[in-house]
Amino acid sequence: MGDITQIIEQGHASGGADSNALFNAAYDELRKLAHARLSRAAPMTLLDSSVLVNEIWLRLSSQKTLKVDTRRRFFAYAAQVMRSIIVDQVRERAALRRGGGERVLTLNTALGDGLSSDDEALQVHEALESLAELEPRLAQVVEMRFFGGMTETEIGEALGLTERTVRRDWEKARLLLAAMVD
Repeated sequence: MGDITQIIEQGHASGGADSNALFNAAYDELRKLAHARLSRAAPMTLLDSSVLVNEIWLRLSSQKTLKVDTRRRFFAYAAQVMRSIIVDQVRERAALRRGGGERVLTLNTALGDGLSSDDEALQVHEALESLAELEPRLAQVVEMRFFGGMTETEIGEALGLTERTVRRDWEKARLLLAAMVD
């Protein structure tokens, strides 16, 4: 934990943290975060923890430096990247499932069981994007809690809010997202 904080503090003083050093120091925690997130999203994605963390590294390494000022903000950023990776993977699977642009002839005339988990994941993602346009802070809270696995205390520290405000934001966001998805 000290290494991560030290790298961020050094980077904050010099204009940005070295993304490779930061990733190496945070690898174990990112892996735990990815595992926790993917265990809840098993039907949505075929990713495993190692693949997801490696994808995070690929995105972080494209930036030589990261401008994060606290450990919490780094993990909030990692949660945002994780969300993006999961949604991209779900979209790719959906495109392949629909033939990837190819016209598919099916002999199965049975109706589906409704929305697949991929479709639901995309609906949630689109609703979260709409929420970000209306209430950016609420979208951040959802992203940090749902995709980042952060507690209300951690979110409050990252955003400079009280736990009570984070709890209210979470409830409000849940209601707005539910209304948008329905």
